[in-house]
Amino acid sequence: MDKTADAKQGATVKAATNGGGGYSLDKYFIQHPHEYDPKRLYSQNNADWQYRVDHDRMRKERLARLQAQLKARDIGAIVVYAGANVRYATGSYQGNWKYNINIRYAVVPASGDPVLFETAGSDFHCAHIDLPWMGNNNIRPAMTWQWAEGAVPHMVHKMVGGIVDVLKENGVAKERVAIDNLDMAALRGFQEAGINPLDGWPVVSAARVIKTRDEIELLKMASSIGDAAMWKIKHEWLKPGVREREIEAKVHEFMLERGCEIIYDIIVASGGNTSPYRRWATDKMIRQGDLVIVDINAVGPGGYFIDFVRNFKCAGKMTRHEIDLYKEVYDSMYAGIEMLKPGNSTWDVVEKFPKYDDDVYGTCTLQQFAHSIGLTLYEGMWMSRGYSKEFPAEIKENMYFAIETFAGHPRLRQTSRLEENVLVSKDGPVVFTQMEHMEETGCKWEPKHGIYAPVHFTADDVTVVPDDAKWNKK
Repeated sequence: MDKTADAKQGATVKAATNGGGGYSLDKYFIQHPHEYDPKRLYSQNNADWQYRVDHDRMRKERLARLQAQLKARDIGAIVVYAGANVRYATGSYQGNWKYNINIRYAVVPASGDPVLFETAGSDFHCAHIDLPWMGNNNIRPAMTWQWAEGAVPHMVHKMVGGIVDVLKENGVAKERVAIDNLDMAALRGFQEAGINPLDGWPVVSAARVIKTRDEIELLKMASSIGDAAMWKIKHEWLKPGVREREIEAKVHEFMLERGCEIIYDIIVASGGNTSPYRRWATDKMIRQGDLVIVDINAVGPGGYFIDFVRNFKCAGKMTRHEIDLYKEVYDSMYAGIEMLKPGNSTWDVVEKFPKYDDDVYGTCTLQQFAHSIGLTLYEGMWMSRGYSKEFPAEIKENMYFAIETFAGHPRLRQTSRLEENVLVSKDGPVVFTQMEHMEETGCKWEPKHGIYAPVHFTADDVTVVPDDAKWNKK
């Protein structure tokens, strides 16, 4: 019995807390973090026999990251109105429609518990039922001020007053306060209350751009649903005579059935709509021989995004010219992916892209760039040839990017575009979007490093066990 107990303590799942708590996984067999491997996919449902996504740990770790950024900047508290920021800080969600209309908000002190101001009425009662980790006194009725006609100043005064109460309760009323976004009426209300708010976006961006292990697991789930939808498009739904919006509708239905929270947008562009690239679906009929660009943007389980692109040929083989365009896009995208390593800069990535309108106009076209994704489609960090050379930012472990390139040459009748979702692991980039590329192009990435490098086992490897397993000691 003693040996069994020792083995369980030393080599199987341990209840040792780390970071936000929870259990640490035994990795002696898989040799790398579970979340790094897109082939190790958890079910979306919890079970008693397997430790999967730990939402309680994720909430604690996200809050800890946000509060660490406040302390590092000597800020006493942050007030967040953007729905994704409210969710990140409190774990609350009541539908995408409430994300960015400023009818709910939260106050996060640098130390202590956050306070959620939820819409009064049924939403307020649901919050008390749904969020036991918040505590009853930390869920309070929100004061809605926008669109209140002549009552706007009055309602702003009430909204700001409730926030000031929280600041006083946490002893930070005299300290610096950051706010993620607000309108002019709210700004005047805070100034009248003696608060000159700081820009809060650098705080939340710095926190959200580095993903926790559970966030990565949820991003992996989202990518698996996107992959499946893209396979359905290629092998079942894409036929001559189908309209772009019919493909869009089928993707909506399929992904919602597979566990997505919402479908943000599905771009389907075919034939001439690919050049110039029309980034929304129309009722155009897809013809035999059309190149078809599909960009899936959806919110997967737990609120985490999938955003990737594939390029298909409808009812025909790709021509040599089309293959060359595809490879141009693929090769530049993967040259950038190879640079997604800790310690590299954003310029190291986009330097690998060919010149495009980013260079011409000195701005980001959102067609040939990389962007951090997570609880929102765009968060944390963008990379563009328009500015990343002069203003490079460091790439760090556990960042997660959508990286996309485009062959946008003038006079093309149709063209190509691709996008992948990539985790920056400590060993380099890990591509989470697994949908295959067009066979006739010969495009298949062979990683040169990281957890997918070739592994050659020896007889000794088969019996590798943890050093701290007492039952392994003579």
